[in-house]
Amino acid sequence: MTASKIVTTLAIVKPDGFEKRLIGKIIQRYEEAALNLQAIQRLVLTRERAEGFYAVHKERPFFSSLVEFMTSGPVVVMAWSGEGAIDKVRDINGATDPKKAAPGTIRAQWGESIQNNIVHGSDGPETARFEVAYFFPGL
Repeated sequence: MTASKIVTTLAIVKPDGFEKRLIGKIIQRYEEAALNLQAIQRLVLTRERAEGFYAVHKERPFFSSLVEFMTSGPVVVMAWSGEGAIDKVRDINGATDPKKAAPGTIRAQWGESIQNNIVHGSDGPETARFEVAYFFPGL
């Protein structure tokens, strides 16, 4: 028998999800997947904070518009833990492009575009460690 792999991951309700009043519905989906909310914060990202968070994409053509979008309104930043938390959040969120997301996922149901896709989720263990620490140092 293999020991459970409890991990912590980051999820963000982006400005479009906040504007559409989906925070409670999104939290409910994660809770129904047996994930545990470790930390939560509502904030408006400054340009500097958004650029730091998305620094890995700095050379990509979409970087400026992503930073602009992520600073355009409030976001809700959450740390979730549980067995397979990274994969669970990504499965619940759906593919980055809402047109390619599986039916019933957050992005398929409410996303409008690759950028305006309601939520962010860490894409792997290293990213999750960086992202959780970025918003919740010491967690």
